[in-house]
Amino acid sequence: MAMNFRGFVPFLCLSLVVACAARPFYLLPSKIATQNRQPLQTSRPYNIAHRGSNGEIPEATAAAYMRAIAEGADFIETDILSSKDGILICFHDVTLDETTDVADHKEFADRKRTYDVQGVETTGFFPVDFTLEELKKLRVNQRYKFRDQQYNGMFSIITFEEFISIALDAPRVVGIYPEIKNPVLINQHVKWPNGKRFEDKFVETLEKYGYKGSYMSKDWLEKPLFIQSFAPTSLVYISNLTDSPKIFLIDDVTIPTQDTNQSYWEITSDKYLDFIKEYVVGIGPWKDTVVPVKDNHLQPPTDLVARAHARDLQVHPYTYRDENSFLHFDFHQDPYQEYDYWLNEIGVDGLFTDFTGSLHNFQEWTSPISQNDGKNKSKASRLLDKIGLLISAYKNG
Repeated sequence: MAMNFRGFVPFLCLSLVVACAARPFYLLPSKIATQNRQPLQTSRPYNIAHRGSNGEIPEATAAAYMRAIAEGADFIETDILSSKDGILICFHDVTLDETTDVADHKEFADRKRTYDVQGVETTGFFPVDFTLEELKKLRVNQRYKFRDQQYNGMFSIITFEEFISIALDAPRVVGIYPEIKNPVLINQHVKWPNGKRFEDKFVETLEKYGYKGSYMSKDWLEKPLFIQSFAPTSLVYISNLTDSPKIFLIDDVTIPTQDTNQSYWEITSDKYLDFIKEYVVGIGPWKDTVVPVKDNHLQPPTDLVARAHARDLQVHPYTYRDENSFLHFDFHQDPYQEYDYWLNEIGVDGLFTDFTGSLHNFQEWTSPISQNDGKNKSKASRLLDKIGLLISAYKNG
């Protein structure tokens, strides 16, 4: 699905720069009529846009998410943190240093701190020490230097509510996949009235926009959602707040859980999977723990996927990237070979990818939702026109 996005991005950038002092820059809640939208596809593994289409556009920005929707994402994924004043934001790292221009803002030079993050003394500029108004002054940059740098400095950090509205304003049903990120750190440094926790505010935001319902229920299909976290205690806690489906994220074999300090081997044991399945509908493991790698060559797969499926747990591994530096030798520098391996040999139920378009194209060519789906493709190709209308409405409103 080829789209002329390049000409649109400067226009979006200009609109955001003009509005950078305003909060929010994106219409809240959805102002666009969304009746009769194409439903979420559920006939093939999910295409999960990891921080948006961040292989092309700086991660977790409005432009990255809009691009991912244009390219065919089933779900747009984000990490949720909090500002100093308790506003939930979309940002991956616990510090701002690597992917924003915070170092260029001399007015924030005294904000550098050192905090314990999962047992590691970490120094940098933490979002929890900035108000939302201050965070909105920053601009996001591409994480990897070998990716396109032309959009650096164009886009601001967005809020959780702005992220939700981007999904709700899509021309078809697009799910959201937010992560409760570093809840231990957030609950230590941000305090909400009436003793509420980070997890409470997270669920309240989802409920405000009508996200509810168990997996595949009518409510869920209208507003699809997976809640993800590396922190099992957060997932157990919010199970008392919402029946929305949850995914337990599993890190590398060397990294314990951030809240319970359990090892990889503990949380992937049969006993633990039997426990956690009462609270989640699936797991999200780092892909190199599902299929180990040695000297950049694949080793025999583990039985984690089979054991998860035996318990009716979905498996959504992360992260799939098109560049040669991320592709194992077995795939011969071809991301489509990697997709084929994971979808058809390992048999996973969804993929977190930085390149939504390439995964969508592979699935369309190999497992199309419909052999006669031209109408749906034309809907997707009109997304950029709709984005332009959204921004025009904002500028004129």
